[in-house]
Amino acid sequence: MTTLATELRMASAQNVTVTDDTLIVDLSDGRTVSVPLAWFPRLLHGTAKERKNWRLIGDGEGIHWPDLDEDVSIENLVLGKPSGESQKSFKKWLEKRKK
Repeated sequence: MTTLATELRMASAQNVTVTDDTLIVDLSDGRTVSVPLAWFPRLLHGTAKERKNWRLIGDGEGIHWPDLDEDVSIENLVLGKPSGESQKSFKKWLEKRKK
């Protein structure tokens, strides 16, 4: 196991802020990670109210937005990995929201 993997397991989310264009996560080790909201299209297309309705999952290993059916892992944020959702899946979700 690498040192990086060990450090990632130790860092957990403490607080989450979503602005119109940025996802900001405060970590337990004192770091703050911010990424473009465009990395997570469901968050980007969500309302301010939906973005504020989040909860930590797995003892802070991830964040869940129930209104948007979106999960983001802290490990992927730290590693700089955007959403892995396919365009087909996202388009299906977006069409469902319009109904």
